[in-house]
Amino acid sequence: MDRSHIKKAIESIIFTSDKPVSLQKLRHVFSDLSGEQVQECVNELITEWNMLDRGFGIHEVAGGYQFRTSPQYSDFIIRFKQLKPFKLSRAALEVLAIVAYRQPITRIEIDQIRGVDSSGVVTMLLDKRLIQIKGRKDVIGRPFLYGTTDEFLETFGLKSLGDLPTLKELEEIEKALQPTLFGLDQG
Repeated sequence: MDRSHIKKAIESIIFTSDKPVSLQKLRHVFSDLSGEQVQECVNELITEWNMLDRGFGIHEVAGGYQFRTSPQYSDFIIRFKQLKPFKLSRAALEVLAIVAYRQPITRIEIDQIRGVDSSGVVTMLLDKRLIQIKGRKDVIGRPFLYGTTDEFLETFGLKSLGDLPTLKELEEIEKALQPTLFGLDQG
């Protein structure tokens, strides 16, 4: 099979998949190729789609590759599909951030960090499949341990949890936003 044919096959697989396609899955399909060869084909496809400058392209997200629309067209897609924009409350974002940075974590530990009961928010995040039960903590009562899901990575356009900003970066962002958050002009 020539390289062009392989790339078209990979492109077709990614196009038809409703979830990001991992390199491992692609290597399984193309078992006669090395992992490096499969990765090169994917990288070439990403470059080719970027050069086309279309409204969508192949993006690495949640440990795999997926066709995704460009964020600049999200308003048009929302209007076309008549969707309500995906919004999370401040409490949901707080819990999600705590889980993302401290996973695996129990609900009681989340409550201790926030200082309020988070059971309703945890249930909502479970329903939206942004977090999941990862196991049980080996303590009295054996509470559930929560962690983020691949859907969390997909929703926020992250390749992996390593793409989350560091706590230092978050502090710098917060400092930069501080004057605008309180309507102060430091100029």
